[in-house]
This record gives sequence, structure tokens and C-alpha cells, in this order.
Amino acid sequence: MYVIMAYDVNVDRVVKVLKVGRRYLTWVQNSVLEGELTKAQFEHLKSDVRKVIEPDQDAVRFYIIKRDACLSKEFLGTSKNEPDQIL
Repeated sequence: MYVIMAYDVNVDRVVKVLKVGRRYLTWVQNSVLEGELTKAQFEHLKSDVRKVIEPDQDAVRFYIIKRDACLSKEFLGTSKNEPDQIL
């Protein structure tokens, strides 16, 4: 599955969430990571994120694309980083 993770967390936890996310996904833009994960990797990612966020203050959103045929991307402007796990 292809996963896009977007987060809006307290400034004290931004680096922690980014570090967790980068263990599984590729950073592509401020507060956005994406990449191909197995179901098990996705479950580990969610578990690790839960350990560093404060649910009453922070928000993390995952977009899951399960089929290759459903993924297309368009870019405007400069790209911060390109995932090396493109489908």
C-alpha cells in the first residue's frame, strides 16, 4: 500500500514525529512523508507515532492508496525530496 502521512503537531514534537516517519517513509515536504509500506510496517508506524504525540494537542493523518492504478501525482514548484519508493 502507498501511504501519505501528514502531521500538525506541537513544535516540541515536530522533530520526534519526523524521525519516526522517516524510519518508514520518505520526507517530501514540510510535515508530509510518503512511501510504499506493507500492512505490518504501517501498523508499526502508527504504533511508533502514538508513542511520541499528545492526542489532545497533535494531529497525524494517513492517506492510504491500496491499488497502483489509483495513484497519480502532479507537482507545482520545487520538490523538497523525491521518494525512492515510487510505485
